[in-house]
Amino acid sequence: EVVATARTERTLRSALDLGVIDRAEADIRNAVDGSDIVVIATPMQAMPSVLATLDECIPERTIVTDVGSVKAYVIAAANEYLSNSVSRFVPGHPIAGTEHSGVAASHLNLFQNKSVILTPTEHTSSAAVDLITSMWRITGALVRTLDAKAHDDLLAVTSHLPHVAAYALVDFLAQHDQSELLFKLAAGGFYDFTRIASSDPLMWRDICVTNREAILQALRGYRSHIDQMVDAIQRCDNDALLEWFERSKRSRDGALERSKQKKS
Repeated sequence: EVVATARTERTLRSALDLGVIDRAEADIRNAVDGSDIVVIATPMQAMPSVLATLDECIPERTIVTDVGSVKAYVIAAANEYLSNSVSRFVPGHPIAGTEHSGVAASHLNLFQNKSVILTPTEHTSSAAVDLITSMWRITGALVRTLDAKAHDDLLAVTSHLPHVAAYALVDFLAQHDQSELLFKLAAGGFYDFTRIASSDPLMWRDICVTNREAILQALRGYRSHIDQMVDAIQRCDNDALLEWFERSKRSRDGALERSKQKKS
């Protein structure tokens, strides 16, 4: 039985209508009563208050996990607010999202052959990790474990930086004095690159705040790379630009091929 609680009645009603959940509860205490597993799926900065409420009401045997994009922040919040059951908390992150959000964006094969990263701490029981691993494998996900800092540093480069870059590009064009014409003339490449700028702004604001240092480091490194490209273009350096583009194409094509092989 899948029981859900959410911030709005509209979300719960939609989840019921879509058949995503079996039962809806307006109060988190009623939702977790009798639960085996609790999955927290909220914006990052809402995690502490949810964990604090859970600490007061979850059954003694219940395992808690989350799907947040920043693990060090969640672990710190769990250590502070989930004091009575921190050994039963398994930090997790499915790498499976799209630019769409909300219950209407759910679909059956969302996690099929997608990575789920678990970042258990020294307090997390092995039995809890085993249960959450089994839960994700049932969905078809590929589960691996990582240190929380390693997760946050890696995701800052592979996920958080691309989202910030996409938002920045769209906003740059939106502020242009011919923005309407620019968007009309934009081709597929623009929409491919900026697809993720349609993601939930609240969620990404929270990710930027809670993984600030890692994202800043990624942005500085990317800015340095952009500066090198500006210099190459300014110098009309044909060889440097061609080498750059060829190396990038080889890297992306190789990554796509490896991904296809993994799924086959």
